[in-house]
Amino acid sequence: MSGVVIGLEIHCQLDTRTKLFCPCSTDYRDDGPNTHVCPVCLGLPGTMPAVNRTAVEYALRVAKAFHCEVPVECEFSRKNYFYPDLPKGYQITQYDRPLALGGYIEIEGDGGLEKRVRLTRIHIEEDPGRLVHKGGGDRARYSLVDYNRSGVPLIEIVTDPDLSSPKEARRLIEHLRATLEYLDVYDPEKEGSLRVDANVSIAGHERVEIKNISSYRGVEKALTFEITRQRSLIRRGVAVERETRHFVEERGTTRASRTKVEEHDYRYFPEPDLPPLRVADRAAAIELPELPAARRERFRVQYGLSPNHARTLTGNPGLAEFFETVAGDDPVLAATWVADTLLGELNYRGRPVGSVGPARFSALLALLKSGRITDRSGVEVLRIVLDGDEHPDAVVERLGLAVTGDDTVSAAIAEVIAEFPQAVADYRAGRGNAINYLAGQVMKKTRGQADPRELGRRLADALAEDGPCT
Repeated sequence: MSGVVIGLEIHCQLDTRTKLFCPCSTDYRDDGPNTHVCPVCLGLPGTMPAVNRTAVEYALRVAKAFHCEVPVECEFSRKNYFYPDLPKGYQITQYDRPLALGGYIEIEGDGGLEKRVRLTRIHIEEDPGRLVHKGGGDRARYSLVDYNRSGVPLIEIVTDPDLSSPKEARRLIEHLRATLEYLDVYDPEKEGSLRVDANVSIAGHERVEIKNISSYRGVEKALTFEITRQRSLIRRGVAVERETRHFVEERGTTRASRTKVEEHDYRYFPEPDLPPLRVADRAAAIELPELPAARRERFRVQYGLSPNHARTLTGNPGLAEFFETVAGDDPVLAATWVADTLLGELNYRGRPVGSVGPARFSALLALLKSGRITDRSGVEVLRIVLDGDEHPDAVVERLGLAVTGDDTVSAAIAEVIAEFPQAVADYRAGRGNAINYLAGQVMKKTRGQADPRELGRRLADALAEDGPCT
């Protein structure tokens, strides 16, 4: 989008067992409010924080994966503001001495070329609590506070304003999310584990911050609405105000929240209860796993996959591992069925790829490769396998889906030619599409078991004035 400037602040909950500064469990989502709290995460007087080493290691993995510069030391600071979900009256975060500086994330830009989005910084901080608003309409009658989330470790990844459209922002979030999964520092199944604040402006006008976007689809929707809103204001000669807005997901709109707060309003100062952390040596010792970009290139070269299939299959580590398990000696066939068919069926059912047994899926691929079943029958078999516990071979046997022999197909062709003389006449009169209708009738008679790749040729031979029906 011409003239659009976008920068993102991405907050990711690190998947540690305990909170950032206390031993309270982070596995709170199925439990009652305020059941995973202690004097430290409630900010009671006299308590002292102690840093979770695993959280620091996870944050350093992310910094290293995105090519950041890790300083010798980093330091925690207090960010002072008053809000009901912040029990201490300040948040422990990092300010002028963060965990990592610089770095970049590479995505596909709107022009189809690779685009490098620069990172400003990555820092660690504690999550605030959660407000639960009660009442109908736009205004709650009252609000409740749940501190179970208070103190859960977060990393905040801040980009430079290098993004030019909502689609680019969505691609960046998708790539970031996949990388975090490969690094094994993040659980995408946990509600609220990834939240985004987006800064957006039209070149030459004030920027607006959109808070608390909770999905990569939400990022695209929120930015699309906000860009349209700002352009409408500019066309009408109304100044765009610098403000903070909230994304209303159910409506796909943003609404005004408050005027934009500046950094100096938070009165940052070093956290006196935590000494600086020496992190450079720890970062140097970290060995990274194969990340999405490297795996995508390996799939393309090693298995001969198309760029689109390689990109889809490396979208999350579970899917990539499933593909490699079932690839066998025909990885292109496996990639086509995993990326184009299996994923669609799983998304329709709202199920993860881990719910599919690779042995049964490999058996389905073997049936397809041998020509024992058609592609159409393969989809039917897959659906039955996903919805039950039958083996593909048993489904084919029970439903009689094996490809029909030549004699049966020849008989079906003869019957169709006899039963649909008008379609036969249309074909012989030069209306080529009539053969598709006749082929559909043959497939009905054979219950989809005729090989569609051969059926067209055999029908054309049979429809020739003096042609054979074989």
